[in-house]
Amino acid sequence: MKPRYWEEAKRHLGRRDRVLRGIIRAHPDANLRTRGDAFQTLARSIVGQQISVKAAQAVWDRFAAVAGRVEPAAVVALADEALRAAGLSRMKVAYLKDLAGRFHDGSLEPRRWSRMDDEAVVADLVRVKGLGRWTVEMFLIFHLMRPDVLPVGDLGLQRAMERLYNDGDPLTREDMREIAEPWRPWSSVATWYLWRSLDPVPVEY
Repeated sequence: MKPRYWEEAKRHLGRRDRVLRGIIRAHPDANLRTRGDAFQTLARSIVGQQISVKAAQAVWDRFAAVAGRVEPAAVVALADEALRAAGLSRMKVAYLKDLAGRFHDGSLEPRRWSRMDDEAVVADLVRVKGLGRWTVEMFLIFHLMRPDVLPVGDLGLQRAMERLYNDGDPLTREDMREIAEPWRPWSSVATWYLWRSLDPVPVEY
């Protein structure tokens, strides 16, 4: 389901930023999508840490086959060895178990997040092992569909901005924020289109 703000955001970005106007025109029918399940979105982000999109999907498929149903209770019940056999590192097994345990025992309450601002959600989720700021920002964009997230620590966004706004030269995070100022309040949408400039196949979490 397309975010309700998508068309308004496209118009704003197209007016304010010539680079984004070209990318948006090149992808007329593409838009952000959510898988709709909070636990699976966060679990996918853990599985995908520090590996390629293709490798992450292969590991996820094996993990899902082992789990049967990718839901907290099922993951809590799995032996660590079964998860390791699916291709997950020992660290990622610990992260997934911690995440599943917190969902299962109620210490994470997904229904609260829709009423919390972005930084409050970040603070709530970084308590989970393996969930750093980048991971939570992906969750804000892909699950909660927050419109104004600028993940300056994301390597893909850094690479796209350096290539398209700075002749390929490095940018500091402060430089990135300055370039992105005209995008507000639709930084998530701008980020999504800049990812498209690197890879036309949309990433989903």
